[in-house]
Amino acid sequence: MNKKLINLILVACLFLVSCGKSDPKSKSSKTTKTSQVTQSEKRPKATKSETTDQVEEDSKQASEASEEAETTSETKSVQATDASFNGSYYSVQGKYGEVIIANKKHPVAESYAPGEDPTALSAFQTLISDMQAKGFSVSNSYSGFRSYETQASIYSNYVASDGQANADRYSARAGYSEHQTGLAFDLLDGNGQLLTEPTASDWLAVHAHEYGFVVRYLPGKEYSTGYMPESWHVRYIGKEAAEIYQSGLTLEEYFGVSGGDYAQ
Repeated sequence: MNKKLINLILVACLFLVSCGKSDPKSKSSKTTKTSQVTQSEKRPKATKSETTDQVEEDSKQASEASEEAETTSETKSVQATDASFNGSYYSVQGKYGEVIIANKKHPVAESYAPGEDPTALSAFQTLISDMQAKGFSVSNSYSGFRSYETQASIYSNYVASDGQANADRYSARAGYSEHQTGLAFDLLDGNGQLLTEPTASDWLAVHAHEYGFVVRYLPGKEYSTGYMPESWHVRYIGKEAAEIYQSGLTLEEYFGVSGGDYAQ
């Protein structure tokens, strides 16, 4: 009896000691979990939309940074050039001859009225003929040389309908239009409208230089050219057009002359 009693007492004691101990592993796990929840509450969860927006924003910033770096690199390879004024227009010396510069920083004299340059016109007519042969809807009609007075009338009408700020984005003030040089042409489609059909416009952008032209106002280059993109407006340069096209630069960037908006 005494032996059994002693054993019972020992078992009871062991049981009581076991119940009095805490589980270290369980306590540690609970503390860690509480800490994680607290940290999560300090940082609000982004919604799916916010997460997507952030990814798109990061991608956009990376793309812009890349484009800026490329532009900086390209621009550094071109020496700044001061266009000279001969009393009628500004020009720079290109690789194969004089290149007239007409933009919002370089006006043309009011009296300058050369008409359409014969070499440029011949190349332009060949361009139209070849585009038609390839099945593009391109009209034989076009917009070429414009006198100072004609441009003044066109610009005035745009200002009256859209306001000066808007008109300045797509129409030149009198004396600042490339059309007055006789070297610029606007292509029209089969309906007599400015050529904007994507397939034809894309072809023109890639092949215009083969005829001595550059598409003058490129997408994303408004800061340089001063105008919104115009897929229909080509400018005759001659042989150097191929090199300008390959560079991906605007006329201003390629020759290092100032462009952009009007001087204030």
